[in-house]
Amino acid sequence: MRRTQWTAKWLMACSLVVGAGSFASADEPTPERIKLGTPELTAGIPGKGPLKADEVKKWLANPANHRVLEPELPLGLNAGAQQVQGLKENPLTRAKIELGRQLYFDTRLSADNSVSCASCHHPDEGYGKQTQFGVGINGQEGGRNSPVSYNRILSAAQFWDGRAKSLEDQAIGPIANPIEMGNTHDNAVKTLKGIPGYELQFKAVFGGDKPVNIENVGKAIAAFERVLVSGPAAYDYSEALAGFSKLSEEDLAELKEDSPETYARYEAVKKGAAAQPMSESALRGQKLFFSTEVNCAACHVGANLADEKYHNLGIGMDAKNPDLGRFAITKDPKDWGAFKTPTVRNVESSAPYMHDGSLKTLEEVVEHYNKGGTLNKGLSDKVKKLNLTAQQKADLVAFMKACTGGMPKVEQGRLPE
Repeated sequence: MRRTQWTAKWLMACSLVVGAGSFASADEPTPERIKLGTPELTAGIPGKGPLKADEVKKWLANPANHRVLEPELPLGLNAGAQQVQGLKENPLTRAKIELGRQLYFDTRLSADNSVSCASCHHPDEGYGKQTQFGVGINGQEGGRNSPVSYNRILSAAQFWDGRAKSLEDQAIGPIANPIEMGNTHDNAVKTLKGIPGYELQFKAVFGGDKPVNIENVGKAIAAFERVLVSGPAAYDYSEALAGFSKLSEEDLAELKEDSPETYARYEAVKKGAAAQPMSESALRGQKLFFSTEVNCAACHVGANLADEKYHNLGIGMDAKNPDLGRFAITKDPKDWGAFKTPTVRNVESSAPYMHDGSLKTLEEVVEHYNKGGTLNKGLSDKVKKLNLTAQQKADLVAFMKACTGGMPKVEQGRLPE
């Protein structure tokens, strides 16, 4: 059957997407391609209760758990396949991800066995902390809100000020921070060496004479965090379905015959859009968000709706001794009072907002931008007074909520005894 010109172009585009994102070289074994966002990689070693050494040995004996994985991002995030960070330096395997999962939830990394990574980046709190500031050992508070730990696979530099060049560096920073885990790297490593289940896993995953070391702790936690990705949101289904909107019934019939796989994707997108429809308010908010007048997309852009750059929005800049953000790292005047752009994906689950947690709701966030930020010498030229109506403000909030997708179910227990 003759394909229409539009259908042919669509098939070509789909073939390019399917072929993108390979991390294997010609002389390396072919990695196992796996879709992120399902619980397959985060469900933990099967069983109940504390992990016994025999269970760990059985898990490690399976060669499939050591095969390098090539992750496929879920709908929406998959537009950022070329932005994936860290996999060449730190390849993913099931065994490494599982080790990282255990470390992420293990309070034994802290000085008093009370704080884990999850204490400030918990699945039940949007992978952040629903307090204004992070809370460490002895109830100590930091000076910044806890950033979210999902969708980090698309991000290189970490922390609000970008002081960690990689997710691996970020993962080990809080262990030795006196107001977070309050430990030392040496003591944390000593603790892990005293736990047989961890010794078995570090040796199997990393090899070498001294596999239990702080660098490998960082690699394991980073591997786990890289598979924490937000699933398709109403916005993603709406956008994907729009890509098929020019197809006539005849085109669809041709697509079904000529490319069953692509047609199946169309059916899946159509079903997803029906299950998670965009409200009229969210659709209006989307237009505002990406408009040149409101221009939220000046910073919230790309697959993760974040430009990975640093901007001064005026937040906290009217304090007597303001937090200078990125400037404290670079000493570059353009970075004065600038902080890293957070993702809009799943943002409704991670209140409060901004680097200092000073805005409690999305409505307050919109109002801050509406008023033109807080004037200061470093205010970004992207922040301008908007003069939005009450309905427009509500529409922007509705759109941001339409950027919420599911997260993979994660086993929070099952740690080595």
